[in-house]
Amino acid sequence: MALLLPLLSFICGLILASTSFSNQLKTLFSALLARLFIPVVIIYNMVFYREGSLSLMLFSFCSAFILFFIYLTMFKDRLRSLCFSYTNMAWLGFPIAIALFGSEISSAIIALYIGGSIFGNSWAVTSVSSEPQSLLDICKKMLQSPPIIALFFSVIFRYFDLQNLENHHWIDQIYDAAKWGMSFTGMCVLGMWLRKTRVHWDDLIESTQVALLKIICGIVLCGVAYQFLPIPHIHEYIGVMFLLFCLPPAANIVALETYYQGTGISAKYIASGTIVSCVICIIYGLIIKLIIF
Repeated sequence: MALLLPLLSFICGLILASTSFSNQLKTLFSALLARLFIPVVIIYNMVFYREGSLSLMLFSFCSAFILFFIYLTMFKDRLRSLCFSYTNMAWLGFPIAIALFGSEISSAIIALYIGGSIFGNSWAVTSVSSEPQSLLDICKKMLQSPPIIALFFSVIFRYFDLQNLENHHWIDQIYDAAKWGMSFTGMCVLGMWLRKTRVHWDDLIESTQVALLKIICGIVLCGVAYQFLPIPHIHEYIGVMFLLFCLPPAANIVALETYYQGTGISAKYIASGTIVSCVICIIYGLIIKLIIF
């Protein structure tokens, strides 16, 4: 079921791309994703986080930040730097991580996802902007972006002790609906863009080179974290932490690009990167199984 919804949403996007109102749908879905579903997911996980979650969020956020500027320094392309640093933890990373490490790792997966999501959705304000911006404008737009606003609401809700409610079933239902909406809108918009996007061998070769660079960065960053950072239970989490660097660009980058810039250039990077990353994740899974057994 974890893979069925994104797949059906993607197929739905491919079908809707041929309709006369596809552009309006892309705008609507992109706005819902950026302004509603992602902030709800962030608020929930920040309010109900577990021990060690904050450290994993910070690792995910800082790693994405470092990856972004490594790629930007090397290639001078902000959108592709976002694709390099903001990974698809939502619909691809979750099922792979659970398959490799078990359902007991789910709290760590969520924490890593939230850290990367906060980075990606906040930094997208500058990454997909077509015009140069001053530092003051960048700060203003980041503070006004939905994920940062969601963080402010999380602080307020924790101040009022929302995390200690005895019965928060209705909150869980809102969270589940937001996760469903996030997966549907992100994959649907991606499908609408990919209907008009072709992937060639050159794209796959380039994505392979990018993926290898990311893996090298992951080995270094995870090694530093394991040796020097006081992350609780890091020996249990290091495998899923490295998985971050095996994943493709986040599927909702194209939706965020649509929302902030009105283009879908990243769809090609996401498509070829996803193909390459699936192969890498299979190899990584085989290595994990060999180590365990």
